[in-house]
Amino acid sequence: VQLQASGGGLVQPGGSLRLSCAASGFMFRPRAMGWYRQAPGKQRELVATITSGGSTNYADSVKGRFTISRDNAKNTVYLQMNSLKPEDTAVYYCNALALSSSWDLIRPIFGSWGPGTLVTVSS
Repeated sequence: VQLQASGGGLVQPGGSLRLSCAASGFMFRPRAMGWYRQAPGKQRELVATITSGGSTNYADSVKGRFTISRDNAKNTVYLQMNSLKPEDTAVYYCNALALSSSWDLIRPIFGSWGPGTLVTVSS
């Protein structure tokens, strides 16, 4: 399994970035996918999910600013991030998900996360 996130960089507060995550080594189409992030000194947290059918959900901290999408033909999941804030600074990762009706019980499926992509929001 490979999960290759890309598209990070340095952006000013209020700016936008679009992250991509190319997945391989498993059946992508039937899997729910998600984006996680880990800020310095903090635990990794789930920020957005998308089901195989395209239904989405978001952490409260990013709702209304981030949009997750997927292209099954390209085995790729995206995260459009708008109105970025300094507190969005983190390494961002994607993973396949074991969904739950409770946000706190959603779990990543694969143990190999890949290097992630660093997003730095700073003036």
